[in-house]
This record gives sequence, C-alpha cells and structure tokens, in this order.
Amino acid sequence: MPLRPPIPSQAETAEPQPGSSRRVVLDSLRFLTAGLIVLFHYQSEGPRSLEGFSPLFQRGYLATDFFLILSAYVLGRAYGRKVLSGAVSDERFLAKRVLRVWPAHLIVLAAFAVVVGLSATVGLTTHDPAQLEWRNLPAQALLIHAWGLDLGAGWNLPTWSLSALVVCYAAFPTLWRKLSRVSGALLLFGGGVAVIWAANGFSQSLYGRALYDLPFNLGVLRALPLFAFGACIARASELNWPSERLAPVVAVVAGVMVTGLQFVGRFDLLSMILLGLLIAAGGAIRVPQGGAVAALAGRISFALYITHILVAMIWFRLTHIVIARLDLSEPTQWALWALAFPLAVATAFAFERWIDSPIQAVVTHWADRLTFRRAPQVAREAAPR
Repeated sequence: MPLRPPIPSQAETAEPQPGSSRRVVLDSLRFLTAGLIVLFHYQSEGPRSLEGFSPLFQRGYLATDFFLILSAYVLGRAYGRKVLSGAVSDERFLAKRVLRVWPAHLIVLAAFAVVVGLSATVGLTTHDPAQLEWRNLPAQALLIHAWGLDLGAGWNLPTWSLSALVVCYAAFPTLWRKLSRVSGALLLFGGGVAVIWAANGFSQSLYGRALYDLPFNLGVLRALPLFAFGACIARASELNWPSERLAPVVAVVAGVMVTGLQFVGRFDLLSMILLGLLIAAGGAIRVPQGGAVAALAGRISFALYITHILVAMIWFRLTHIVIARLDLSEPTQWALWALAFPLAVATAFAFERWIDSPIQAVVTHWADRLTFRRAPQVAREAAPR
C-alpha cells in the first residue's frame, strides 16, 4: 500500500519568506556564495593567479554546487505545500521559474553581443575571443547549452547552471511529491547524499571524471543530483530538522569544517554533506535583525551571478590595455584588479533595481493571468491527507 503524505504540522508548514527572520542567514549565504563565484572567476585576472596562494581558489566549483543545492532548498520551502495542494500546477510552476531567470539572462546576453559588436567595429579584440563565438549565441539565448549537446559554452559562462536548472524546475513538482511521502529527516538527508554518491560513480564510469568536473554542456547531469539533495534538505527542514536550538551550532561547525577541509585536500562528497548541513541549519536559524539588508543582498546575488562576467570582460580588457601602455607597477595592477569587485557589486545593484525588478513586475503581472491550472480532481488527489 503506497504511503500517503502526512498531515503537515504547524512546524512543517512554516515557510521562510523574503526578509523574515528565517531568511536572513540564507539570503546572506546566497550573497556570499555569489561573491565567492565572482572571486573564483576573477582570481586569474590579477598580476598573478590566486591559486598559487591557497588551495581555496582551486575549489570555486563548490560555490556553484552550493548555489544549486540552495536553489532547490529555497524552492522546496517556498513552493512545496503549494505544489502538493495543487495551488500551483506543474506547468505554472515551470513557467514562473523560467520567467524569473530568462528575461534577465537575455538582457545580459544582448549586452554581451553589443559590447562584442562595438569592439569589433573600433578594431579591438575582446578579452577572450574564443569564448565569444557567434555560433554559440543561439543555444545560450535559449538556455539549452547545458542539456548534453555540443553547442558551445562561451559567452556568459555561469549561465550553464541556469540552463541546467530549467530541467531541474521541470522535475521539481514530481520530485517533491515523492519526497513528501518520506517522514524521516535523516533518511531524507542520507538519501540525498546517496544520490550524489551514485551520480558521481556514474559520471566517473561513463565520462572518466568526477561529477563536479563535468563540462558545461553536461551541466544538467551535474545539477540534477545536487538539486535533488537540496530538495531532500528542504523536506527534512519541514520536519523541524535540525532543531532551532541546535541549528546555530550545526551551522558554525559545518561552515568551519568545510572551509578547513579545503586546505587538507579535495574531499568533494564530504564537502557536499557539510554544505547541506550548513543550508539546513541556516534555514532554521532565526535572526531578528538585518532582514531588509539580507533580503537586498539576496536579490542582488542573482544579478551579481549573471552580470559579473560581462563586467570582467569590459574591465579587465581595459585594465590590461592600460597596464601594457603605461607599464604600471604590480601594486597598481593589484589595485586595478581589486576595483573589479565593487564595480561588479555596483553593476549588480543597478541591474537588479532598474532593470530586473521592473521587468519582473511586468512579467509577474502577466504570468498571474495565465491559466495553467490543474483540473480540480487532480488537485484534490495531490493534496496532503
């Protein structure tokens, strides 16, 4: 006899909302993760690569993996009950998520094309011409470049994860219904870890490389198990795990351990476990202060993620020209390199406030008028009993 989803308790139905006390840590972690991704992508542009200073700079992929796990966790907490009750149909959920990322993605990609076109017009080469081949642009625009096809991975490199997340979004409602039938928090967390372990073994046997090292065009194979892990954590969090009393201790221990582990060597599965614990604990911590600031940081994190390569392409091309012509000293070169970070944050802030937010207001208005709804009997069957 199949298990039915249990009746949600009050603890299970609590969903952290943007700006709430439970979202402060998660929003802060989102911004920190985006910042680490920027640092990882910028570290090779200085006078010397930062990889020689610390092994931490060789583990930038962990920040992207954290982003994928966290994405599923946030969706599970925000949409889990709505999917189960039928308040949001599978089609509507997918449409809302794609419309959340696609317009901003297209705008940034268009900016790339304008910069590349203008550079060619005035006789300047871009910073990395091999990354910006026009034949790869259509696949990027359609967000299908991480679906296993050899369609090129240039232009806005981080968007392979957005391409992979589109598939994850399509799978989320079905995945969440399955997870809602499981009532053991440790079983859920352990099951998510097992999925990553199995996927890594599959990747090594089929492609001869670890799951975390797959090329961008196979990004969906990397993202799906990590996304499933995040959904497992979200469901476990609905079961009040970890407790609010233990959450701060778990978060600190997991954060310190995952950071220190990178100095010891590469232990990817253990790093995923610690990152998962950090997310679970972060979502359970209540912070009464700083909600508005953290919410702003969380919103900026998406804009920072999709715009920082464009900033790098322009800024580092200009600085390299200036350095070559003026023969600047190494300290001055480092100063110019460091300026890229506040410039990236300022660009992300402006993009979020004056481009992404207004567009999302229009998109949300029209999306709310769509009629992607389930038939009433299907919604009743999907509702928790």
